[in-house]
Amino acid sequence: MSTTHLLYLHGFRSSPQSAKARMVADHVRRHHPRVVWLCPQLPASPAQAMQQVLAAVADWPGASMAVVGSSLGGYYASHVAQRKRCKSALLNPAVFPDQTLAQYIGTQPQWHNPEEAIFFRAEYIDELRALSTRDQPPAGPELGIFCTGDEVLNWRDMVQRYPQAQQHIVEGGDHAISDFARHLPVLMAFLDLA
Repeated sequence: MSTTHLLYLHGFRSSPQSAKARMVADHVRRHHPRVVWLCPQLPASPAQAMQQVLAAVADWPGASMAVVGSSLGGYYASHVAQRKRCKSALLNPAVFPDQTLAQYIGTQPQWHNPEEAIFFRAEYIDELRALSTRDQPPAGPELGIFCTGDEVLNWRDMVQRYPQAQQHIVEGGDHAISDFARHLPVLMAFLDLA
């Protein structure tokens, strides 16, 4: 079934202004204007972020929705996909954010607007653990775009975490997937937008 509703979840300290989010939004607007698009600004609290997202997509049809998540957004996307039984695309997803984000407790500047900051609390680590879907089989089709040159997260963890995903391994690259335009056709083929 074609995707009629598309949710994009940005990464840690990121925003809907990220290059990838804007590129996907632009593609959807130009080529699939009838697709319902949502890319919310996520709060620092993982529990609050998932509460808000799941409330926003509560009436979306799971069978024809998809979620794209980048970095921490990829971790969230797996949680949303389990709840909505929908397809998910994971862009250099965080696999163990409860470990990798422990060093960021405190005030952190936003990537796209360094004047703005988030406060990442110690209790958010437990909130991240509570959202884990690691021991559950995928609820829908998965695509993973994993860069071997990711300087933030280990791509081998991604490969191991998502064994049933259609894996698109990018030799080199970086965490931001700076050459994302090259991989957009792979993402769009998987999403099969209406």
